[in-house]
Amino acid sequence: MIEKENQNVELKSRWSDENLKTVCAFANSSGGKLYIGIDDKGKIVGVNDAKKLLEDIPNKIKSKLFITPFVSVENQEGKDVIVIEVLPSTFPVFYEGKIFVRSGSTTQELTGLELSSFLLEKSGQTWDKLPSDAEEKDLDDETIEKFISLAEVRLPLIKSIKSKEELLKKLNLYTKDGKLTRGAVLLFGKNPQFYFPSAYTKVGRFKTPIDILDTIIIEGNLFEQLDHTVEAIKKHISVKFDTSVKDFSLEGLARRDIWEYPLDALREAVINALIHKDYLGTAPIQIKIFDDKIEFWNLGKLMPPLTPDDLKRQHQANQRNPQIATVFYYAGLIESWGSGTIKMVELCKESGLPEPDFINYEQGIGAFSVIFYKDIYTEENLRKMGLNERQIKAVMYVKQKGKITNKEYQKINDCHRNTANKDLSELVVKGILKESGKKGAGAFYEIAH
Repeated sequence: MIEKENQNVELKSRWSDENLKTVCAFANSSGGKLYIGIDDKGKIVGVNDAKKLLEDIPNKIKSKLFITPFVSVENQEGKDVIVIEVLPSTFPVFYEGKIFVRSGSTTQELTGLELSSFLLEKSGQTWDKLPSDAEEKDLDDETIEKFISLAEVRLPLIKSIKSKEELLKKLNLYTKDGKLTRGAVLLFGKNPQFYFPSAYTKVGRFKTPIDILDTIIIEGNLFEQLDHTVEAIKKHISVKFDTSVKDFSLEGLARRDIWEYPLDALREAVINALIHKDYLGTAPIQIKIFDDKIEFWNLGKLMPPLTPDDLKRQHQANQRNPQIATVFYYAGLIESWGSGTIKMVELCKESGLPEPDFINYEQGIGAFSVIFYKDIYTEENLRKMGLNERQIKAVMYVKQKGKITNKEYQKINDCHRNTANKDLSELVVKGILKESGKKGAGAFYEIAH
């Protein structure tokens, strides 16, 4: 059975040279299959000249695109269908001087920043390894000293390094031509924004998506941005009172600060954005703090073959900026490549919060988001927990009113008593609601935690 059209499948009722765009796009993306003889609704119409097409199509593709696909014929419902299977290419594939890629079920031409990012990736180079115009005098000695102190554990011999130049060479932050890399400038520069104006972070406090209460612009090198961004976030979230604190000295209270969100998870999200941002783009890292959630956003979609689901389990991470990631690792700011997102999930669970959402925006140069939720009982999270729409409506009602009775449950959901009994019992079993302990007309349910 043929799948519907998607990222890796395209259906065409007949062959034309226009189909070379699709073949080109498959090669430049994750590969795919092009079926000739099936219309876009999935109806098998067949081809009349299968033998000739089996000879002509491979020759056409090889002469125009310089790749060799697998071309075969299948008999479906008594009709011949040509199948063109295209593998992902390790080099850029052009069609009439243009580059096409797949985006969902469509074929799109790459231009501008999207094209630059694609060609850089295909060349085997990374943005942070390219040469910059900066000189050694443009680097900040204080930041370098801070790095040396942080890196002593993972680079024990670092104290024996006698000069800034020697350190930078050990970290591979010079090109073969003796130029400082872009990564070196971002990591240790006095003013990286002079060379890369969009390499900064913006933190905003939002009441609604269009009602902005405060905006903080954070510049400087990546070590400075990390520290100042975390402080900017802390300015707009609260410390919860810990009733388990027995030591009421200032030192004891400071040790036991419990924030609305686990700070280590937020710090991981900042590091993730700084390391994985696509610095070819012109937009800064953006962090939006709402009453009930915090959204982290940076240019640069997940590096293939990673998916958002992979980020919640052990995975091998491909690095968009390996120089930056390596220096952060030596500084002890990340444990190992690919573990940061797992840490975010675990810390949120330990704090009794929903797992963060990881969102990958595939379009064009792409982007990536991490969203932390303060309230475990949002409609979206309740749906993830398997609640039906009646139960979700009831939990929202309890959040607003403080409690709900069986009769109120029936009224707001227009359902029978037996249905209300069953739904409410499930909410109690799941630990979302608890019974008041009263019987009869005075019985009610309230949030369990």
